[in-house]
Amino acid sequence: MSTKKILAFDLGAESGRGLIGSFDGERLALEVVHRFPNGGVPTLDTLHWDVLGLWREILAGLRKASAEHGPLASVGVDTWGVDFALLGRDGNLLGNPRHYRDPHTETIMDAAFAKVSKAEIFRQTGIQFMRFNSLFQILALMRDRSPLLDIAETMLFIPDLFHYWMTGIKVNEYTDASTSQMIHPGTRTWARDLIRSFAIPERILGTLVQPGTVLGPLRSSVAAHAGCASIPVIAPATHDTAAAVAAVPASGEAWAYISSGTWSLMGVETKTPKTDEHTLRVNFTNEGGVGGTIRLLKNIMGLWLVQECRRAWERAGVTYDYADLMKLAENATPFASIVNPDDASFMLPTSMPQAIGDYCKKTSQPIPTEPGNVTRCALESLALRYRWVLERLEELVGKKLETIHIVGGGCQNTLLCQLTADACDRQVIAGPVEATAIGNVLVQAIGLGLLDSLADGRAVVRRSFEVKAYEPRDHERWAEPYRRFLGMIG
Repeated sequence: MSTKKILAFDLGAESGRGLIGSFDGERLALEVVHRFPNGGVPTLDTLHWDVLGLWREILAGLRKASAEHGPLASVGVDTWGVDFALLGRDGNLLGNPRHYRDPHTETIMDAAFAKVSKAEIFRQTGIQFMRFNSLFQILALMRDRSPLLDIAETMLFIPDLFHYWMTGIKVNEYTDASTSQMIHPGTRTWARDLIRSFAIPERILGTLVQPGTVLGPLRSSVAAHAGCASIPVIAPATHDTAAAVAAVPASGEAWAYISSGTWSLMGVETKTPKTDEHTLRVNFTNEGGVGGTIRLLKNIMGLWLVQECRRAWERAGVTYDYADLMKLAENATPFASIVNPDDASFMLPTSMPQAIGDYCKKTSQPIPTEPGNVTRCALESLALRYRWVLERLEELVGKKLETIHIVGGGCQNTLLCQLTADACDRQVIAGPVEATAIGNVLVQAIGLGLLDSLADGRAVVRRSFEVKAYEPRDHERWAEPYRRFLGMIG
C-alpha cells in the first residue's frame, strides 16, 4: 500500500508534541513536526491547565503537518488521565480544568469513605486510590459547592475536549475514562450505582467509545484554519499510558511494562480485572487497554523527583542537563540514602531537594546535599519501588514475569534502566522512546483498517524500532537496601 501519514498529538504534563507517523504497511517511522510546552498555571490557591493555549498549539501543529506532510490520513490526541473539562448547555467550556496536583482534593478521600466504604468503591471500580482521581475531584467540587457543577451539562476528559473541538462530537473514550474511578471494570460502563450513591449529576456522563473509533471528520472551520482536508478524527487510546502499552514490543505473556516519564506506570496486561481483597490491599489499579485488555498496574511517582530537583537547582542559579546529573549520580555513593518515592511529601513540594532531605532526616539517614547524591537517591529508590511492584504483580497473576519492558522517555535513562535490572533481577528491554506516540498512531491505523489487531501493531513496532537490553548484575547488593525500603513502606 502507499505510505499513510497519520498525525498524533501526544500531550504530557511538561510538554506536547505533534508527530507524523509514516506507515507503509510493514514499518512505521516517526517525525516530530511541532513541540510546545505544557504545565500547570497557578492562580491564587488553585492550579489549572491552559487548555485554550494547548488548543492553539494543536491548531499550529495541524497547519505544520498539513503543509509539510499532507495529505494526512487521520488525526488523534492522547494526554494524561483523570483531569476533565465541564461544558455548559451551549457546548462552551466552563472555566479552565483543574490540574491533578491542585490541593483541593487533599482531604476528600476520608469524606468519601465516610459515605461509601473504600472496599465498596474498589469493588465497583477496581481503581487504585489516589486523591486526584476524577471521582474525588468531582466530590471536592461538590463539597465546595462549585457553581460549575450546577450548570454543567457535559464532562469531557482532556483528550475528549480536543476531539470535541475538532469534530463537534462529545464522547468519552474508554481508556481515559477508566482512570476516573467511575467505570465498572467488569461491565466497562459507568459505575452508576456508585455515582448515584454520591449524588453525582449523571447528566454529565457521556457515551463511552473504544480506542480506534472513528469519531467523524474534522470540522470544516478547523480544516480551513489548518489548510488541510476534512480528515477523519480517530480516538486512539487517549490515555497516554494505554497508548504506550499498546506500543510495547513484547510477545508472549511473561512480561511486565514500565511506562516511564514524569510518572512510572508499572503493570501487566490481563484479560479480566482483579478486584479481590489482595489487589485492594496493595492498591493496584485496573485500567482499560486496547483490544479489550485490562492494564493491571501501579502508579509510581516516577522521574518527577529528578525533574523537580532539576527545576529547584535551576531556580537557585545552577543549571544541569540530565546527562550531567546522571554522570554525577553514577559517581555517587550507592545506597547512602533511600526514600519512598510515593510518599505524599513529594506530590507538590516547594523544593524537591529539601523534601528529600527532610524525608531522610525523618528516617534517620544521611541527608544528601550534592546533586549527584540526591539524584542517585531518587533513582535507586525508584528501582526499589519497581522491585516491590514486580513482586506484587507476580503474586496477583500467579507466575514469574521474565522480562521488564521500559518504554517512554525514561527508557533513555541508562542508569535507571540498569538499576532496575539489578534491583529486580530481571532482564530489562528499553525502548521505544516514543512509545506513547507510536501507540497513538497504531491505534489510529487499526481504526483506518490498516492493521487488524494489537498483536499486528506490536509486530510493526518490533520491525521498526531499536531497543536496548540490560542484564541484571550484583543483585545480592540490593538485599539490605530493599530490607530498609520495606521498613519504610510498612
